[in-house]
Formats: sequence, C-alpha cells, structure tokens
Amino acid sequence: MVKVNDLPGFPSMDGGGSGEGIDILKSKPSAKAKKSGGFQSMGLSYDVVKGITKRGYKVPTPIQRKTIPLILEGRDVVAMAKTGSGKTACFLIPLFERLKRRDPTKGARALILSPTRELAVQTYKFIKELGKFMDLKTILVLGGDSMDSQFSAIHTCPDVIVATPGRFLHLCVEMDLKLSSVEYIVFDEADRLFEMGFGEQLNETLHRLPQSRQMVLFSATLPKLLVDFARAGLSDPVLIRLDVESKLPEALSLKFVYCRSDDRYTTLVTLLKYVIPAGAQTVVFAGTQHHVELISFILTGCGISNTSVYSSLDPSARKINTAKFVSKKVSVLIVTDVAARGIDIPSLDYVVNLHFPGKPKLFVHRVGRCARAGRTGTAFSIFSVDDAAHVLDLHLFLNREFNINDSKAIGTVPQELLEEEHLTVMEIKKNHNISGVLRTSENAYKKYLSSRPVASTDSNARVKKLKFFALRPLEDFIVQSAPKLSSNGKNKKSAEQIAEEERKLQDQRHDLLLQMKSFKPPNTIFELNNAQKSVPYQVMKAKRSQHSEVIQKYRSKMEELDKEEETKQIDQSNTVEKPAVDVDEEEIQTAFKKVVAPKKRKNMDDLYTQTPKKKQKSRINAKDSENFIPYQSADKHTEDGLAINNFERQAMKAEFSVIDRETNEVRHKPGMKKWDRIKKKMVAVQDPRANKIRTESGAWIPASFKTGRYSDWKEKSKIEEQLAKEAGSDDDTFRPLSHEQRYPVSRHARHNAKVQAKKRAGTGADKELRTPEQIVKSRMRLEFIKKRNAENTERKAENRKRSMRKSQRPKAMAKGKGKKK
Repeated sequence: MVKVNDLPGFPSMDGGGSGEGIDILKSKPSAKAKKSGGFQSMGLSYDVVKGITKRGYKVPTPIQRKTIPLILEGRDVVAMAKTGSGKTACFLIPLFERLKRRDPTKGARALILSPTRELAVQTYKFIKELGKFMDLKTILVLGGDSMDSQFSAIHTCPDVIVATPGRFLHLCVEMDLKLSSVEYIVFDEADRLFEMGFGEQLNETLHRLPQSRQMVLFSATLPKLLVDFARAGLSDPVLIRLDVESKLPEALSLKFVYCRSDDRYTTLVTLLKYVIPAGAQTVVFAGTQHHVELISFILTGCGISNTSVYSSLDPSARKINTAKFVSKKVSVLIVTDVAARGIDIPSLDYVVNLHFPGKPKLFVHRVGRCARAGRTGTAFSIFSVDDAAHVLDLHLFLNREFNINDSKAIGTVPQELLEEEHLTVMEIKKNHNISGVLRTSENAYKKYLSSRPVASTDSNARVKKLKFFALRPLEDFIVQSAPKLSSNGKNKKSAEQIAEEERKLQDQRHDLLLQMKSFKPPNTIFELNNAQKSVPYQVMKAKRSQHSEVIQKYRSKMEELDKEEETKQIDQSNTVEKPAVDVDEEEIQTAFKKVVAPKKRKNMDDLYTQTPKKKQKSRINAKDSENFIPYQSADKHTEDGLAINNFERQAMKAEFSVIDRETNEVRHKPGMKKWDRIKKKMVAVQDPRANKIRTESGAWIPASFKTGRYSDWKEKSKIEEQLAKEAGSDDDTFRPLSHEQRYPVSRHARHNAKVQAKKRAGTGADKELRTPEQIVKSRMRLEFIKKRNAENTERKAENRKRSMRKSQRPKAMAKGKGKKK
C-alpha cells in the first residue's frame, strides 16, 4: 500500500482532519475518520489560528466557509449575509493571512472603510483581539478627532487603516497621499455607505488605489449604485448570497406588546421592571433623538440606570456612553437608528422597539443586535393603533403567520401593572424641568409619523377587521411574576402552579372585561320614555324601521366572520404534527418509485468512472434555414459556457433599489434659473462646483479638504528633522527633503494652488513686499473709508435730533391749549 501523509493546513481527501495517511488504492473511506471543516482545514498560518482559538471560535459559520477560501485565492468578493453571522471575521482572517507580519518600509497595505464611527471602532477592537499574535500596526481614522494626531499616526507607516470615508479622503487630499502600497481593501456595510451619500468619496478613493488591489464588499442589500460600483471597480467578482437579511436568526423570539399611544412610556417601564431581568443588557430603540432625552429622564426617575447615544451627540460623549453600557455600568442603552447596523454588543439578550419602524428591513437590523453568534435573544416591540398596519406588513415580509390569539407572541400589559406605573410616569412628566423636552418630543412624533413610509393598502384594510381590544395579557408578564409570589414564606406552592393559577385569573378578568366592552344595550337614551307622544321616541322608531335591514345584514356578516375565525382556531388546534417513523430504505423503494432527496457524497472512484450516455431522440427541425433570421449568434451558448465572469447576471437578479429614477446630475449651464417658492420669482441656480476643487480623477470635492493644515503641522512638529536624525546623518550641510520632493505634486494640485493664491490676492491680504504705489493707494483707501464712516455717524445723529423735536411739538401744543382754557 502506498500512503501519503496529510499536508499541514489542508483537508484530507476523504474528509478526515486527523494526521493519519490516505490510502490511495482504497475506494471506501475509513469508518473512524474524523470530520474536517474547522479553521485548521483552511490552510491558515499558526499565528492566525492561535488568535482565532484564543478568541473562542471553533467552527466557522456558513458565510465564513463560503467566503474565506475565495478571498484567500485572491478573488474580488461581494458577500451578503444576515446579522450576527460573523461577517467581520470573513475579511479579517484573510487580511492577517495576506499581510503576515509588519513591514514599515511599504506603508499601508490594507484599508477598511466603515459607514459609522461606532462600527469603525468595533472593527478596530476586533482586529486587536483577533490579531493578538500578529505583529501588525493598525490605526483608526475617524471624523471629529484631531487631525494632528491622525497626521502623526499616518507617518508611523501603519499596515492596516480603519477609517470612515469622509475623513480618510480629507487626509488623502490634505497630505497628497499615494495609496500605491494598498493591496487589500474592504467596504464594510457597503449599501449603508452609498445610502449615507459617500459615493463620491468612495469613487475618489478607488481611483487612488493601484490596479492590482483586491476588493471585498460586505452588504445587506444590493442597490443599483452598489452594482455599478462593483462592476466598475472589481475585477471578475464573485457574488455570495447566503442567508440574506430578509430572515431572522432562529434563536431570536419576537414579542409584540399592544398599548394605547399615551401608555407607550408606561409600557416600557413595565417591561423593564417586571419582564426583563434586573441587570440584563437591554437596547431601547426610539424614533428620534428628542425621544431619547425624554426616555432617559423617565427611566432615571423610575430608578433604572441608563445611558443614551444618538447622531448629534458629541463623538467623545458617544464613545463614553457606549463604553458604560459595554462595561455593564448601566443596564439600558437608549439609541436611535445609529446603532441599528453592524454594532456587536456582547451579552446583549434584549431589544425593545419603543417606536415601531416604518420599513421591515430596518426592523430586521434593529432586532439583529441580539441573538448573535449562536446566542439566544428576545425582541419586544411596542405598538399602538398607528403601527398596526406596519406590524402586519412585517409579518408578511418575514413570511410569518399573524395570530392575534397567541398570547405567547402578542398581547397587552396587565391592567393592574399598567395603572401602578402610570401614576409614576405622569408625575415625572409634570416636572417643569422636562416640559420643553416633552413638548419637542410630541412635535417630533407627529413629524415621525408623517415622514414614515405608508403601510400597504391590504394591511390597512385587514387591520379594521382585527379586534385588538380583545387581546389577552402577554404570557411573559405572568411567567415573570410567578417566582416573586412563590418566594413569599406563606406561599408553599411551586412557581409553575402559581403561574397556572395566575393565568386562569387573568383569563377570567379578561373575559369579564371583554363582555363589558362588547355589551350594547338594546335601547338608546332617547327610548327610555316610551310614551306614544314623546318626540324622541317617535324619531328613533322611524329610524329603526328605516335602517333595520342594513343593521341586520351587518350583524349577520359579523357573526359569519366570528364563526370562520373559530373554525380556523379549531382546525389549528386539531392539526398536530405526527412523529417521524424510521423506515428502512427497502420499504421506501417498494412503496415509492421516485424519491426526491439530497444527493449523497460519492466515493472518489465514482468521480472518474464514465457513465454511458443515453441515446436521445432526434428532433425534427421545422424552421426554414434559408429565410429564418436568428435573434442570437450561432455560438452564443458556447460563449456563455466559456464565460468566467457571471457577476452581472447574478447581480441583476439580486439587485434591490429604493429609488426608481436615475440620479444623474444635470450639467450646469451659466444663466440657469429655477422657481423659488418662498421668494415667488425665478432665481439663479448656483453652480454645484462652487467652492470645490478638482481631484486627480476629475471629481469635484469641497475646497475645505485642502486647507494647509498638514504643512502647518509639519512645521510645528519638525517631522523632517526627526526623519533626518533617524536616518543617522550627522552632516550639517544635510537638508531634509521637502514635502514636494517626497510626494510629487500633480498637475491638478498645482492648478488648485494657483487658484487659491489668486483668491488670497483678490481679498486684499497683505503681501511680504509691496510697491510704493500700492502702499499709498491702500492708505488713501483707509482714509476715505474713515471719512465716509464719520459723515454717516454725523448724519444719523442729526436725523435722530430732528425726529426727537418733531415728537416733542404735539405735547407742547397740548399743554398750551390746556393753560388757555
């Protein structure tokens, strides 16, 4: 027998991951062979595998199994997967494997662009944890931070740069950076990058990269802008669609709590006090940033520790508040949709939607913050009458049945708990300190409802037939209150028995209240006095006789609908899944002629055996070959078979665009005008290229990107002298290279410098050397301005005195007339 030992880092041919040899002459795999499929079978280096195991990862997720081998091959990849599936590790593991070790002579070799600051910080921390044993230098470039520190960080020649697109392009333009050393670039949450309007920055960054780079895009959806960007910037890309985010994790349970719109905050306090365990990490999503402040006031008044994060908050404050929540100093984090994407908070098990989102995909992003990486989680969604149609749209999007009688998934808050907390919340709202915040939040909620996407017409029609007032209390309230009652010394019953008794009591109360709500007296108030001469009685009697048929039809229709719902409930309760019975394969083959099942793995010898081809019947060609003109070329099928790049075909199927019309910019012409609704006249259209400079790629970016801060910082920090000392030159005649010599200035940069110099000269800025004529002219101009200002002040004083005299004359005349009388 000839045996070949397994190569280190590669899977064995028969699927075994052990170090035993493979018998080439054997056709059947050994029964004791172990199954492979871990990170060790991907051919990774020792330091990378060591960092992965230290982080606690053992088995790769499905998206990691599909994506990592393709990226390691050097292919450009566009990947789409659901939240919590390990997308960050998909591009970091190949990054570590490609860069291997630190190389300070080349510069930045990898670039990761993220849409938000929080996601960039999270990626930076994950690089530090996963690449613990890799000697790689990583820096973080964020908007809002000091540019001087970022200048010095880039001068350290890092290996990996994690950045937001706007600030990174600002640094590239300011420093005239050449990104020729970048080999690997990642666009994390690429669809969100284009939604936030970073398309120009991404295209300009892409133009500065070398042609030999490898690009990886991770996205939740595939809009048309992203497809065009991938088609233009990627070479032979591979599209991977695996568990797209239209689905939720299986370990995530959804709970819907119905309440009145006025009791929304009371319901939130009741959930946090009675249902969610004390100290559990919970994220509360609010509609606007104004509601975030109000919720923070209410929860603080109720004794619940909380912190908040929203878009207009200071970056340092956002960082501090997020760190408080991650370090478990507070139990509740109140956020807007800033944290709805990409943020991974460890040990997060609960999410609460205080204001129901208008888009189902936004709901998926929100609740996807919990139940990540195999953990379980619960998402509570508070909704009222305004949100009922959107709840139905969400169930239709998730392909789930909406059962209004299922108290485990949908219900209300028990009335006694709601009344108990309602008084506390109302007292907090009456506080004069939050009166302004309360007023602003009410106006913001009106704006939120008007700007939210409208639900479908079918859902709006279906909502009218549902009886939300007949909802039972959510079962979680009963289950959580049972241990508190059983902990009393007098009560010797178990928690399950108490929960069952409490459930029966709640059902009895609910039935009684429902009967009271549905009770309608047979007579109206006008029919109490049934005397024949009573005018109200006669009017109601005539009205009943006139509309009796319509009322009877409506009642019969409602009774039929109630009967249909009852029959549906009975059918659902009777349908019980039968247990699967193990049957032998011979019995299955005798009972069924054709069995549709997944293909089993074939032996290695079967791959090389040629199966005889079946003879196909010859088809008669009825078309006239002389006069028939085909609409495809003769070799179209062979060309399609030989074509390697099928990304465009897959992208067209997966494309999802929110905006229908094309967003092509209209070319500006001088003299263009548009109608101004406020001024009620035609006004000139401002040139979109005003206050902008042109880059090397021909794109127009804001002129604030080139401010000269880098040259000022270079003079302050003496960076050239430091580099000269590090080079070890002790000669006094040595002169360090200038910035222009180190980074060659392009033609466009020289043009922009000339334009800025002309602007400075036109503004009247003082030059170092001026001619005598210029000095005399400036002095005469200053004297003229001073003289004109003095004349204006004198004229104003005279006018003021004249007006005072006119105002005093009528008073004096009135006094004189009074004396004469």
